[in-house]
Amino acid sequence: MTAYRSIQGTHRGAPFHMVGDGFRVSNYFPSGEDFGARFSPFLLMDYNAPYEFPSSDSVKGVGAHPHRGFETVTIAYEGYIEHHDNHGSHGVIGPGDVQWMTAGSGLLHKEYHEKEFSKRGGLFHMIQLWVNLPREHKMHPPKYQELTKDKMGYVDLPDNGGTVRIIAGEYNGTQGPASTFTPIHLFDMSLKKGGKASFELPPAFNTGALILRGTVKVNDETTAGEGDFVLFRNEAGDISVEGISEDALVIFLSGEPIDEPVFMHGPFVMNSREELIEAFKDFQAGKMGRANF
Repeated sequence: MTAYRSIQGTHRGAPFHMVGDGFRVSNYFPSGEDFGARFSPFLLMDYNAPYEFPSSDSVKGVGAHPHRGFETVTIAYEGYIEHHDNHGSHGVIGPGDVQWMTAGSGLLHKEYHEKEFSKRGGLFHMIQLWVNLPREHKMHPPKYQELTKDKMGYVDLPDNGGTVRIIAGEYNGTQGPASTFTPIHLFDMSLKKGGKASFELPPAFNTGALILRGTVKVNDETTAGEGDFVLFRNEAGDISVEGISEDALVIFLSGEPIDEPVFMHGPFVMNSREELIEAFKDFQAGKMGRANF
């Protein structure tokens, strides 16, 4: 009999709200539920469930804003997102692509709907994660990884049951392309009805799964549907996911906790109140660069 990693609970995100005028998101943590403090190294998850944006002559999104001390990870499922920062990085990601930005010592960036997508409008579906950096890497020089869908790792599930796409870490020996500062496994799986994936992740890693589409059965007993976030206990055991609907999509987040103080306010995540104050002062003094880029 399989020994499963037990489920601590199933959670829903906070009510949807707009971030800027281009992202309609539900925040799962830290504000959506009370488990956020124990889901290190992940600090935030904003989920833009599928939403139809009308055509527009103006580009929708979020203007220039600063970050320091962590990374932003944007995963696109539908629609096109453009990124631009004041360290010279610029890119457009579309369905299946990921942008992984290390803010590190500090930068300003802006995120918005790609111009042609804005003009025609359409379905927009994405996730943004904030991933903490450990103290030794808080002030790492900013960097940017554009992870297109052709760079991802892929594993086909048995009996033509679906596909696992690996963004970071590994799944059944297949590696994802993302470079991370602490050990992280980040992958999603497309499941056909009856398709099943079984795997094991390190027991000390904080682990959860968000159901993006359809309905699945977790560990042969818990049914979860669109918008449910399944949080696993930190213990040894397998995890099993089976597609119940014809077409299900699930993303897994698993990472080694960073056992350090977290002082998080607005766009900065540091290890002390003094470091937070310093970050705001550096931003106001222009030490993170210009906003007119």
